[in-house]
Amino acid sequence: MERLPKVALPFVLLAIIVIIIISKSAVNISSGQAGVLFKRFGEGVVTDKPPMGEGFHLVAPWNDVFVYEVRQQALEETMKVLSSNGLDIRIEATVWFKPEIENLGFLHQERGEKYISRVLQPAISAAARTVIGRYTPEQLYASKREAIQTEIFEEARKTLENQYIVIERILVKDVSLPTTIKDAIERKLKQEQEALEYEYRLTKAVQEAERQRIDAEGKARANDILNKSLTKNILTEKGIQATIELSKSNNAKVIVIGSGDDGLPIILGNN
Repeated sequence: MERLPKVALPFVLLAIIVIIIISKSAVNISSGQAGVLFKRFGEGVVTDKPPMGEGFHLVAPWNDVFVYEVRQQALEETMKVLSSNGLDIRIEATVWFKPEIENLGFLHQERGEKYISRVLQPAISAAARTVIGRYTPEQLYASKREAIQTEIFEEARKTLENQYIVIERILVKDVSLPTTIKDAIERKLKQEQEALEYEYRLTKAVQEAERQRIDAEGKARANDILNKSLTKNILTEKGIQATIELSKSNNAKVIVIGSGDDGLPIILGNN
């Protein structure tokens, strides 16, 4: 390969310098990200302007750009906290969060790139300790998971006020009690359920007995009223009416008038 002429050497060096400057000055911010500009010979972190958006940017080579994820992110947390009576409770939760994009400069300046471990995780742990510390294991076992995660969310949101972080939701996936406590609670609940079932059956039996008593009393009163209403004259009249109806029948029969008890007819023959 032929050596370059001496006159071309400065141009080659200049081209190399330009390429280095451009590579140092070019910043590409991907979708879902934003950049915080740091001016080395200026005011430092730029906080009075919106962060740099997606796309290609050119900055002075002596300045720096810190790129942050500004989309919703998920943080998986497993925490050991204490109940109100001092027992260990394990919680598995997922936190949906994102930085406040309009305050990204302040977040970088005051909290730094490790804001998740410095600010977010301690806030979630503190909120979980506060909420779980209000309950006994029995209450945690019976409480709805949605209620617990709502309380943790509200506590965390208070803690993260003015921290430039937005918590969108906290999902509590599991609340684990010590095995011995869980078994004891389940035995107690089973016994309570059996007691409720026995009480229910007893109540039903008492109600059924009461229903039968009322029914029997009703029938007795009805029979008593009927017996009192069936006088001798009414029975005689009913007998006469029945005799008249039978006499109209096509079947052969002999009717003896006035030969029965109390003068009622006697019907002989039924062919």
